[in-house]
Amino acid sequence: MTQPTVLAVIPARGGSKGVPAKNLAQVGGAALVVRAVRACLASAEVTDVVVTTDAPAVAEAARAAGEALGEAARVHCVQRPEAIAGDTATSEAAVLHAMDSYEAEHGRSVDVVLLVQCTSPFVAREDIDGVAAAVARDGADTAVTVTPFHGFLWRDGSAVEDHNYGVNHDKSVRPRRQDRPEDLLETGAAYAMDAAGFRTHRHRFFGHTALVRTDPARVLEIDDPHDLARARALAPLLDPAPLPTREDIDAVVLDFDGTQTDDRVLIDADGRETVAVHRGDGLGIAALRKAGLPLLILSTEQNPVVAARAHKLRVPVLHGIDRKDLALKQWCDEQSIAPERVMYVGNDVNDLPCFALAGWPVAVASAHDSVRAAARAVTTTPGGFGAIREIAAWLLGPTLTDHLSTPTDSTPTK
Repeated sequence: MTQPTVLAVIPARGGSKGVPAKNLAQVGGAALVVRAVRACLASAEVTDVVVTTDAPAVAEAARAAGEALGEAARVHCVQRPEAIAGDTATSEAAVLHAMDSYEAEHGRSVDVVLLVQCTSPFVAREDIDGVAAAVARDGADTAVTVTPFHGFLWRDGSAVEDHNYGVNHDKSVRPRRQDRPEDLLETGAAYAMDAAGFRTHRHRFFGHTALVRTDPARVLEIDDPHDLARARALAPLLDPAPLPTREDIDAVVLDFDGTQTDDRVLIDADGRETVAVHRGDGLGIAALRKAGLPLLILSTEQNPVVAARAHKLRVPVLHGIDRKDLALKQWCDEQSIAPERVMYVGNDVNDLPCFALAGWPVAVASAHDSVRAAARAVTTTPGGFGAIREIAAWLLGPTLTDHLSTPTDSTPTK
């Protein structure tokens, strides 16, 4: 039996009222459109991926995602006509246009078409496999991802009859959760449709609809900035990306304020500034140095406390630097280290240019939201409370204790 052509369509407009340039907003170090492309390419059921967009930047990000995974030939971008690119345009219209464009360009018919939403940042390969297989293999006409829902729904009827009432329950009866029938909530992440039926009905639901259950922990739709902030906070917990090991890294470059400190400055009566550092970070840096990893402290701060701390740790330092990315690139050239093999650890927006240059951008847990979003990994420990010690454990694993066997001077710097 010939394998069906399963086309995953990702609608990704350039504009958005709730979150500007939403589909390029980063969660867990990747734009939302990139996360959706990766999930679709990971599916064993999906033949090709089409991103339908009116924004060149979105199309560029989608193509780059395919190239990075060695799947450039399977990722296609379709310019969405203005008539179906506005706020009132339906996803169905975009999917139909994408399907027509794909068939015209490739000369083959689509058997099953998927609608995968960028706004569900934690859509997983299992979700896409599930809806696609339900239609392609199991005979359903349509399929949708759902998750168990046990909440009591209410409707405000005061505007009509001054009567607020329960939608899925009788308010005069309060059954226990286990005594109520289980409801299923549509997640909005992934849909699948028989292509011929979809052309006829022009709607994502028709005929027999299969319900594909997904993990409720991963259910989140981004409609406003608060949703985006929650997604960024959840990404380190939900994303399956592995933490870096020693084999991934040739050098570690550390920001100072907010990364090795808690970002506070104490000022005495004479105007002298002091900061507090963590003993565990000193131990971690010593272990990394003993393991032979090239280290650098790179900071915009001109205060001599930065140089004093670097001297105590026996780590080279560049501070008072305005363009940290240029300094980082020059240092990599001088050390003959490829930037993609560098871990850069930071916490604030002035670290973002270095994040774009380094292969392993890492944010501490207390970092600015935009920095956490751009990071490839995020510590569970805030800056100044042992985050660097945690990173040393990532890289050195069980051998960390061997590298800590030699005492090191790591007392707080003033």
